[in-house]
Amino acid sequence: MTARTDPAGFRRAKWSIAALFCFLGFQYGTWVSRLPALKTRLDLGAGEVGLLLMACGAGAAASFPLVAVLMRRLGSRRLCLASAGCLIAVLAALAAVPDYPLALVAVCADGVAVGCLNVAMNAQGAALEQTYDRTAMSQLHATFSAGLLAAALLSSGVTGLTASLPVHFTVAGALLLLLVAGARPALLADGPSGQPDEPRQRRRRTLPSWTTLLMGCAMAFGTITEGAMNDWSTLYLKDVVKASASVAPLGIAVVSVMMLLARLRADRWRTRFGDGRVVRVGGAVAAAGLALALSAGGVVPTLLGFACVGLGAAAITPCVYVAAAGHGSDALALVAAMGTTGLLAGPALIGFVAGATNLTLGMATVAGSALIVTVTALWIPWADRAPAPAADDASVPAHENA
Repeated sequence: MTARTDPAGFRRAKWSIAALFCFLGFQYGTWVSRLPALKTRLDLGAGEVGLLLMACGAGAAASFPLVAVLMRRLGSRRLCLASAGCLIAVLAALAAVPDYPLALVAVCADGVAVGCLNVAMNAQGAALEQTYDRTAMSQLHATFSAGLLAAALLSSGVTGLTASLPVHFTVAGALLLLLVAGARPALLADGPSGQPDEPRQRRRRTLPSWTTLLMGCAMAFGTITEGAMNDWSTLYLKDVVKASASVAPLGIAVVSVMMLLARLRADRWRTRFGDGRVVRVGGAVAAAGLALALSAGGVVPTLLGFACVGLGAAAITPCVYVAAAGHGSDALALVAAMGTTGLLAGPALIGFVAGATNLTLGMATVAGSALIVTVTALWIPWADRAPAPAADDASVPAHENA
């Protein structure tokens, strides 16, 4: 397909797709930030809260067959809008659920809708790069963090005024509607001249190709590397490094800030060096930096090692999403599901290793996961990137990550 040379059209489409990434971060951050209120209202224990979170992840991981069908029948544009509408409805349901079983159903439905939107919006991002022959996926993933940040700030502001969940979720729902309305006009059609990316007629199902499985492996271990730091970095600093209570939370902050900054620059790295090299070097930087930090000990070396993880892991998932989208919607859906599985399995795997040995070896599995990404990336056929982004390309702002 011939690349378009329309800078204004590229910017409009990029901002529309970025709004969807921001939407997903904002919706997730909104209800997760009010877990304490849900816990109190429904009189839940810690185990029940854990099961609630697991239900969301399980719904996202199990959505793969549905997503594959919906992508073929609706296309990425319509699936983006439909799944966004479902996520707004789920937020309204969570504001009113009277008991725990219904909350589980609502959160599981949230996971399914998240799985649909995740695949569809990444398909849009990959189509944007293909249509205009410019890199953008890393910046799009950065806007997810903007949504999370905005949700946290809104939650803090609203709860300072009222403890009412319905009020908070109504305000959040209105903002989500505005994001969808802003995104809708410039979303890309599903293929040249508005034709769908893939034929919609019934097709015989085939087993995933070896390349798809390799990309799924890279995605799974990339999300283990990325997600495990949020779950275990604070505990590692507190219990192993013996950092103070005020310093221990800086582990998450260092990883998050470094990842955000790297994602805002990673598209230029992709253009200059190619996706394959960015993923291979990124995985190696994350693995080596964390391994050295675990060996050296001390607060400063540990925080520097955590920063290496944020820097190295930043572009892994955006690059793998682009590669998977190039192999069709089925490959993209499977790779996304494997990434969700990595997010679910990562914290549990580290906990199992830490329980059997110690937390240092548990964190070493994170470095091992990053190294597996580097090795796997050697066998993935990455798309070549020749042209640099146009000088007039406006970057997605930094006030805005899987």
